[in-house]
Amino acid sequence: MIMRIIALAILVPLGIVLIMLSVANRTAVTLALNPFDPSDTVLSVTLPFFVFLFATLILGMIIGSLATWFKQGKHRKRARVNANEAVKWHTEADREKAKAQQIAASLPAPDKRSAA
Repeated sequence: MIMRIIALAILVPLGIVLIMLSVANRTAVTLALNPFDPSDTVLSVTLPFFVFLFATLILGMIIGSLATWFKQGKHRKRARVNANEAVKWHTEADREKAKAQQIAASLPAPDKRSAA
């Protein structure tokens, strides 16, 4: 419940800001991808300015996420190696426990005499 309230407290103002940004920047602008001839219409796109802003924001988030993913790769690899090693040692411990139980079962039963 608390997480839902926190999410609403963050997402509602963020949504309001994004809507205000969209309304304030709805003028059409042209993105020309030809640096030698900006008037070339083949390599240009005309869209409202907020579309370019949102596209840039989304692209930045994707690039940042990928950079973080690759940077943390060594930690994920170490966790994977440690998990495999833990499974190996648990298997070894189970095998030794079974061997100890087998040896204990083959020993004669202890005397019920009390020590006096």
